[in-house]
Amino acid sequence: MKVVIAPDSFKESLSAEAVAAALAEGVRKAFPNAEIVTVPMADGGEGTVAAVLAAAGGELRSTQVTGPLGTEVTASWGWLATTRTAVIEMAEASGLHLVPAGQRDATRTSTYGTGQLVQAALQAGAHRIIMGFGGSATNDGGVGMLQALGAKFLCDAGTELQPGGLALQQLARIDLSGMDSRLQDVRFEVACDVDNPLTGERGASHVFGPQKGATPSQVRELDSALGVYADIAAHLLGKDVRNSPGAGAAGGIGFAAKAFLDASFRPGVQLIAELAGLADAVKGADLVITGEGKLDQQTFYGKTPAGVAAVAKAAGVPTIAIAGTLGEGYQLLREIGICAAFSITAGPMTLENACSHAAELLRDRAFDVMSVWALGGANS
Repeated sequence: MKVVIAPDSFKESLSAEAVAAALAEGVRKAFPNAEIVTVPMADGGEGTVAAVLAAAGGELRSTQVTGPLGTEVTASWGWLATTRTAVIEMAEASGLHLVPAGQRDATRTSTYGTGQLVQAALQAGAHRIIMGFGGSATNDGGVGMLQALGAKFLCDAGTELQPGGLALQQLARIDLSGMDSRLQDVRFEVACDVDNPLTGERGASHVFGPQKGATPSQVRELDSALGVYADIAAHLLGKDVRNSPGAGAAGGIGFAAKAFLDASFRPGVQLIAELAGLADAVKGADLVITGEGKLDQQTFYGKTPAGVAAVAKAAGVPTIAIAGTLGEGYQLLREIGICAAFSITAGPMTLENACSHAAELLRDRAFDVMSVWALGGANS
């Protein structure tokens, strides 16, 4: 029997690699002789670098960069030397988790550190840079990232703008003459499932600004400022991508990637599955097990279990999902190939308790699932 285990991480609890290991223990307890293949997964957000390195090999590197509010932080990124590929999670440098709740200010946070990670990748000799967008603290349209790469954003007086999205109200001119020339030889790929435009009611500021500390009035100001930025960028570049799907991702850094780096966007789980070799791993399998912290109707829209199930379904292999909790609408997942879903909790339990015992609970639930599977085999 061959079982492929391809879960996402369980946020604030276990990495995808640790989740896969715990599930493998449970499967092995029920089927000691099973061939078990673990493929840790991610969807472009938290855990993307770890998942790629666990599945594809490579080196975890770290770089000192400027955090969202200007303080120095240590950001990790992945390097695949054989393909000269760098894997970057922008949240490592510009993430919301780097800003204490009482200091969140979407008007002045910057993506400068993300640009510094790109610079580190260029210095390493990258020809391909994969960027995961998600969990950002920023609303600057990716301007900080571009500044770190040599672009200048100037006001009427010719001075450079202060960090943050609100400063874009004063933007008069963009100067790209100092952009790092090595960027021309790099292929950028963005792992992202957000399809929001840059501006408007569905744009970066209105949809994501409040969770980053923006008040209603600041949301309107930030949206207007991004509009100024988009107008000037369109005039300079001869193209306007503000309404392209994904332009509003991670506070508008998606716009910068599309407009200035000519990045291609793909659903995160598809990109990670390709890097991890999931399709090859699934060949000849009897069962695929996937999972994430919460399985609900949102999972349907491009999250890891949905992507894993799609790969398995294409190979004619059934998929079972094991999650921290089952939320509203998880039954929709049957439409895309998840034939059954289970929660790891065996009864009433606090989130803290579930997180602290997640490995044990995952192992036990995998054993239960495989024990039932064994009964089906015996009666067939």
